[in-house]
Amino acid sequence: MARKVANRKELRAQVEAAEAAEASDEGAPKKKKAKRKSRSKKTTEVRMKMFWGVFNQSMKRVALYDFDQKEEAEAKAADLSKSGKPPHFVQKVKETIEETIE
Repeated sequence: MARKVANRKELRAQVEAAEAAEASDEGAPKKKKAKRKSRSKKTTEVRMKMFWGVFNQSMKRVALYDFDQKEEAEAKAADLSKSGKPPHFVQKVKETIEETIE
């Protein structure tokens, strides 16, 4: 198997041409990188909030009311119980609420 003999003069000419091209590129103004904006972490505040829930006999929540609307929740439970369905009742429910603070 015969190998191809590398012509050293041609290789040297290619290297010099590449170096000359790099030198000419260095004279051109370089682009500045844009500064990256710092990202601040958004903090979330987790709180518990109290509600009134209207439930059926199988503990399935039918309706949800704010804590200051107890009368409306009891009226809804009484209305659902009158309609011939199984009895409904009102119970306190705590749920988590996440608020993002900027």
